[in-house]
Amino acid sequence: MTSIEHNLQQVRERIAAAAARCGRAPEEITLLAVSKTKPASAVAEAIAAGQHAFGENYVQEGVEKVAELAAHPDLQWHFIGPLQSNKSRLVAENFAWCHTVDRQRIAQRLNDQRPASLPPLNVLIQVNISDENSKSGIMLEALPELAQQIAALPNLRLRGLMAIPAPESEYARQLAVCQQMAAAFQTLKQDYPDVDTLSLGMSDDMDAAIAAGSTMVRIGTAVFGARDYARPSQQ
Repeated sequence: MTSIEHNLQQVRERIAAAAARCGRAPEEITLLAVSKTKPASAVAEAIAAGQHAFGENYVQEGVEKVAELAAHPDLQWHFIGPLQSNKSRLVAENFAWCHTVDRQRIAQRLNDQRPASLPPLNVLIQVNISDENSKSGIMLEALPELAQQIAALPNLRLRGLMAIPAPESEYARQLAVCQQMAAAFQTLKQDYPDVDTLSLGMSDDMDAAIAAGSTMVRIGTAVFGARDYARPSQQ
């Protein structure tokens, strides 16, 4: 068993345990393996261990991996980093999901640049749930308007919400923030039938996110090991 295979097994066991504690089925939660700064060979190890959904934060680096691993057509590539307007075409053309839509202009560009040969791009609206100046995302009060704008775009499919809560050491505080996101997600589901994804939870707050209702957790270091930021990564 490789180290990545072992790590994936441990993370899946942790997801299953967290789900069991709150009466959920582990199958309700997708593990998104965050492969930023990791070479395609590491992703290939994860594929061999049964992982098929991968998250990338840097556009150019992600596009290169998509091309290198094109022999695996069943892979699902998610863009989860901040998206600049001048990089939107690469995301529209190469990824199946974009987690970080936070303004109408980016949504419109992704819609206009999505190739007709591909199915609609699955998008999540990023919410700045902790109101941090350093983070992207909209405030919750702006959610209804942006959701309506995205839902009207034919080459996008609104699937739900994403958030990166501020770090909290106490579980109760983690849970309270995650529950705010879960409530917004449930409200959105009532208005948009395709909404089924709450991308919430990383290594440190995964248990609280799952307890609140997350359907997708984004895990990087626990799967691939410490990141090497010395590797060149083009935003």
